[in-house]
Amino acid sequence: MDVFAPIIERKHEQVCFCYEESAGLRCIIAIHDTTLGPALGGVRIWNYATEEDAFMDALRLSKAMTYKAAVAGLGLGGGKAVILCDPKQKTEALMRAFGRFVDTLGGRYITAEDVNSSVEDMEYVLAETKHVCGIPVSRGGSGDPSPLTGFGVWHGIKATCEVAFGTNELNGVRVAVQGLGKVGFFLCKHLKADGAHVIGSDIDPERCEHAQKELGIELCGPQDIIEQDCDVLAPCALGGVINDKSLPKLRCKVVAGGANNQLAEERHGAALEERGILYAPDYVINAGGLINVYCEIDGYNQDRALRMCTTIRQSLKTVYQIAKAEKITTAEAAKRMAIRRIESIRKLRRLRKA
Repeated sequence: MDVFAPIIERKHEQVCFCYEESAGLRCIIAIHDTTLGPALGGVRIWNYATEEDAFMDALRLSKAMTYKAAVAGLGLGGGKAVILCDPKQKTEALMRAFGRFVDTLGGRYITAEDVNSSVEDMEYVLAETKHVCGIPVSRGGSGDPSPLTGFGVWHGIKATCEVAFGTNELNGVRVAVQGLGKVGFFLCKHLKADGAHVIGSDIDPERCEHAQKELGIELCGPQDIIEQDCDVLAPCALGGVINDKSLPKLRCKVVAGGANNQLAEERHGAALEERGILYAPDYVINAGGLINVYCEIDGYNQDRALRMCTTIRQSLKTVYQIAKAEKITTAEAAKRMAIRRIESIRKLRRLRKA
């Protein structure tokens, strides 16, 4: 594999391979673009099938973080870290070794939670570097960002339903939520409070039981959630759920959820549009978690974070306006919106240097 080819293709600024034998750390940190500010993105701990899979995941996720921060109007660039490890085998030593590598980047990359990393893990990272967000409230941080991510996705669904159905009222709207982890659970909580009929699924039976007991949602099998006859499909698990196999099975009018990289390939955005399904670009609608940890940088205030998360509604409306005006998919519209902001700031910096 030519490792430089995908880096050049995606215009990454820097990719670091980190190894610490004593802690069992094998990690990749990808910094995509720092035009708008330091690259912020969580650390994903996953037992990847191959090192190439881990490398490509870091590249894809970090680029998405650049666009997410840009569309959300934040002073951040995009980055991501992946640790190649069985999540059940993570240790304090592993996380602290990771923190030491983050510290060597001098603030160009700021880490936080992601899949299989937690607030407690970030406290270990904090012991080695100040360049970390999502730390415990007791240490001056914001704690778990999942509630704010779910809160933002709820606002995004309301904005998307307003475009798709002419109203943002969710009473009686059927929403199928794939994944009942922290983000999915909090999303279901807001949807139920709004009167939506929620169908949920998860590969973890305990999560299903918890969501049904606490929220009273309807359950279906993980293999059936994609095919639910619903108004909104909300993917809140891992990425790639919209693909060649799943597309013919969709029976929804809207795809709007909290998962990253919901489209297996960019062309699937056009495939959704051809089927008359309105897609809320994932990195626009799920920006609540990033907004939440961003608010830690200048001293965390939850009211400010909640207020900023409500702007996701307007961001999505702008995306839909661009898509309609320029006759492009919503996925392409979100991309153009992000790139235009980045290029405008890059141009301003050039003028200042001139």
